[in-house]
Amino acid sequence: MIHPLLDKLHLQTITREQNFSVGDTVRVHYKIIEGNKERIQIFEGLVIAVQNQGAGRTFTVRRVSYDVGVERIFPLYSPNIAKIEKVRSARIRRSKLYFIRDKVGKDSRFKELKKKPARDTMFARAESYRSELAKAAPAPAVEAEPAAEAETAEA
Repeated sequence: MIHPLLDKLHLQTITREQNFSVGDTVRVHYKIIEGNKERIQIFEGLVIAVQNQGAGRTFTVRRVSYDVGVERIFPLYSPNIAKIEKVRSARIRRSKLYFIRDKVGKDSRFKELKKKPARDTMFARAESYRSELAKAAPAPAVEAEPAAEAETAEA
């Protein structure tokens, strides 16, 4: 059980829906800042794990580059992730695919599957929380511009 205040903080930081699961091949568009330049780097690979920890949710993506396995852990709600594209899905019966590290070549492939993404309940809760906040907050009062008031006073 999580503390209610901490839960509200988590709901405020959730910004995107998780539209993929373990076993999917994803393309992560990650913002990289070098000096004063910003560029987007694409990392494509197999999602081998998802750590579900509220707003601190992370996912691990693995790819093989020049016969070397590269794994990268991304925070799902990071502002440095521009977008996440799902390329394909696979038939998986495990929640963590760490055994794939030992597989090589054709042995590391999975059977492709066309499936609907699971509904992200945390994102749905965050959306409803934001809509409640918008309803509860009064509309800001529109103030007249000082220049317009000065002109009417002079006339």
